[in-house]
Amino acid sequence: MDKPKVAGTQPTAIELEAGKTYAWCSCGESSNQPFCDGSHKPTPYKPLVFKAEETKTAYLCMCKQTGNPGFCDGSHAKL
Repeated sequence: MDKPKVAGTQPTAIELEAGKTYAWCSCGESSNQPFCDGSHKPTPYKPLVFKAEETKTAYLCMCKQTGNPGFCDGSHAKL
């Protein structure tokens, strides 16, 4: 598995809450996209765990090809 599974071709808008911790799925296998559900265990990927610094709408990557892990950078347009 040289690249993660593409879970979607558009980012997902998520309302992040300041101080809350999130675990973004980096493998594309989670059934709880864009968040981790532990499906990465048989893969070489690990979730990206981060704490939201502010309450805001963020666009989380679903194609898993982003250069800014967790967040959409438009990479889905090249798929």
